[in-house]
Amino acid sequence: MSMPVFEFIVNGAIKGLVKAVCRVDDAALDAIPMTGPTIMVTNHSTNLEGPIYYVLLSPRKRTALGKRELWNNPITRFIMEVWGVIPLQRSGPDRRALRRAHAALDRGELLGVAPEGTRSASGTLQRGRPGAALLATTADVPIVPVVQWGIQDVRANLRRFRKTPLHFRVGPAFMLRVPGGGTPTRADLRKMADEIMYQLAVLLPASLRGYYQDLSKMTQDYIRPLPVSSRTVPAAAGSDTVSDPAR
Repeated sequence: MSMPVFEFIVNGAIKGLVKAVCRVDDAALDAIPMTGPTIMVTNHSTNLEGPIYYVLLSPRKRTALGKRELWNNPITRFIMEVWGVIPLQRSGPDRRALRRAHAALDRGELLGVAPEGTRSASGTLQRGRPGAALLATTADVPIVPVVQWGIQDVRANLRRFRKTPLHFRVGPAFMLRVPGGGTPTRADLRKMADEIMYQLAVLLPASLRGYYQDLSKMTQDYIRPLPVSSRTVPAAAGSDTVSDPAR
């Protein structure tokens, strides 16, 4: 069988499983642009949200950066290769992964990136790493912040024979720019990483903001908002007003 056939089978199986165990509130995902190079930054609480995003965003051309360890298991390696996920070595700069990520963006694809770099055992935000900021500034493409919550509760709810509410929120797209122009320094990239993470924090319930709990420390010195496209971001999904989406 060809890769598209395998992808159809894998996607169908995952979509069916998600519908069986979750009540999915995914209307906000309609705000994600369907064309053009885009970096989608997300929170990372389990190994499940990546596959869920992949199937829910179909037919958008998309890929993601995935930890190289996923290629050590034959089952997950097969799925990663069917989806065309880019393996990333997290122990240091991975120039090959960055080249492949740039190539995907050059083809107009959406590239999924988890700036935290690793799963959060508690489901709350950890401090972001500069990699996403470096990629966004060198590729010079829009960033769309997207969050999910609920998937970390699946196991507990299955034991109670309950479906898990799964929520998504999407914030306004933006570019990263150094104030006054120029190439970002290491210090700039560190600040950019925190500003990206705050864009995720404002979309999450207060209990999940973790390292970015204190929104009074939020800055937007490097963020340049983009005009809202025809696929308007829902008011509940994010705005200039800091609020708790769980209310």
